[in-house]
Amino acid sequence: MLWNQTKQWLAGCSLALGLVMQAQATEVAGVKLDETIQLANTELKLNGAGIRYKAIFKVYVAGLYLKEKKTTVPDVLAAPGPRRVTIVMLRDLSNEDFGRGFMQGIQQNTDKAEKAKLTSQFLRFGELFASVPELKKGDVMTNDWIPGVGTVLTLNGKKLGEPYPDLAFYNALLRIWLGDSPVDKGLKKAMLAEPDDRSNYR
Repeated sequence: MLWNQTKQWLAGCSLALGLVMQAQATEVAGVKLDETIQLANTELKLNGAGIRYKAIFKVYVAGLYLKEKKTTVPDVLAAPGPRRVTIVMLRDLSNEDFGRGFMQGIQQNTDKAEKAKLTSQFLRFGELFASVPELKKGDVMTNDWIPGVGTVLTLNGKKLGEPYPDLAFYNALLRIWLGDSPVDKGLKKAMLAEPDDRSNYR
């Protein structure tokens, strides 16, 4: 009798633990993104995540992490503290295609005055992709803003180049996905935790 009660209790604990663990990750297109992460001694929460499509093809999953949930672009760009965009590749892609997508997103969402101010950092950023090998399915890139350090990029945990010091540069990166002409409108909605008819959680 006591043994049966103990087994039931253990089973209940296992079920509860399983539910908690499931709640700690969001799955998008088979990619699991942690609900919370630690960056610069700060806990960040997954604001929203979705799929970057090109035509009918799924290119990557992107997730936005902030200290507090935000649902508007101005609030995201003004959010204090560290921030992160995590990208997980869903298909192989050449560094040229990946870099071209980033640079086009910046060009389409950055005004002339800001481009002029950040020219040297944009040039260095464009050159960065020449040093990156072909991106493979499953590769993970992080784009971090760390106050006092700058924008730090990593690929599979390895830092890419030196930090980019200006917050304006990081916000220019964010506008690739969140600007007025985002690379994917459905992904923008998903990162802002807005409902999307196309469903970015497939």
